Amino acid sequence: MKMIIGLGNPGKEYAQTKHNVGFMVVDAIADELNVSVEKRQCQAFTQMTTWDGEKILLVKPQTYMNLSGQAVMELLNYYKDKIDDLLVIHDDLDLPPGQLRFKQGGGAGGHNGIKNIIAHLNSNDFDRLKIGIGRGKNETKDYVLTPFAGTDKKLIDEAVALSVDAVKMWLQQGIAPAMNQYNSKAK
Repeated sequence: MKMIIGLGNPGKEYAQTKHNVGFMVVDAIADELNVSVEKRQCQAFTQMTTWDGEKILLVKPQTYMNLSGQAVMELLNYYKDKIDDLLVIHDDLDLPPGQLRFKQGGGAGGHNGIKNIIAHLNSNDFDRLKIGIGRGKNETKDYVLTPFAGTDKKLIDEAVALSVDAVKMWLQQGIAPAMNQYNSKAK
């Protein structure tokens, strides 16, 4: 079974913020599969389903971004799943708005949700799909907790839609082909 984990913060006040782009992608995948990610389990909302014959668990941790590792660890233990079956989807300040980048392993790049997952798993050896949100003029904390606007909103909507296809490629072919296909320069 593969776990597709979108990072974000719970609550309506955060629903459309930059930090919640991981939740947006998981919701878009759920829409594609005609399911809802609403089962409460292991400090997360989850939905077990199949996608092109592959069993998957869609996950939206409800621990707030900086504590995402708690839910991820509980789910891995519950399902006795392996770390190499994870794909974590999250925002990235260092990529231009809407740019996608798959990454295999590595550091957290300053992302507190990823730092917490690495700490709980005692490993950084999991796949990620990063979605660029760019850097704002405000302090980082304030910037990531604001909604997308204008051109950025359009770019993010396109990136979320493209991410559904990107995750499907990751699921079917693995990280290397997905990186080759989607890790291009900004448009």
